[in-house]
Amino acid sequence: MYNLHCHSLLSDGALLPSEIAVRFAVAGYQTIAITDHVDYSNIEPVTSALMEFCRRWPRDAAIKVLPGIELTHLPLAQFRPLAKYARAKGIKVIIGHGETAAEPVAPGANRACLEADIDILAHPGMISEADVRLAKERNIFLELTSRKGHCDSNKHVARQALELGAKLILSLDAHQPEDIISPQELEQIGIRAGLAPQYIAEISHNVTRFLQK
Repeated sequence: MYNLHCHSLLSDGALLPSEIAVRFAVAGYQTIAITDHVDYSNIEPVTSALMEFCRRWPRDAAIKVLPGIELTHLPLAQFRPLAKYARAKGIKVIIGHGETAAEPVAPGANRACLEADIDILAHPGMISEADVRLAKERNIFLELTSRKGHCDSNKHVARQALELGAKLILSLDAHQPEDIISPQELEQIGIRAGLAPQYIAEISHNVTRFLQK
């Protein structure tokens, strides 16, 4: 099982990357991405630190750790150049911070993220049909999350994705140790959003294919 959205103390998380990896492994995960929040103020040190950590993480460890970032609360014109910068540095998972109702996100952030080189649009709130279509066109995952507040729009996101054929992903958006739930509990997030069990399996298949790129 996977989780491709969590934060370390390199941004607003509570744990070192190593403790995140150990705790996720104990919880039953096989692959995670550490995706700390970045903007122009910290993208260089965060990408460098996560790349170095993942390079030195043992290849024979029980869990695989990928370097990631979450482009967060940016002016809309900055999503594209910062995504390009991160990709050039070798970052494997790029998340765009979507228009969740739980935070004061700039209108148009969903579209700006989707027009950048991202892999996942996190907690996209009451995402429009046009933006769901763009996510499908650009093969970008739309996130269903377990995180309080952000999860309030899961049913809307799931319904739109199912109707329009966009890909979904299940994520924890973990910041604290108590945010780390089991893979089985994460699957229930999808079920509560209205997904049938067979679609949960399809999500896992799509994520596996993404991880093999």
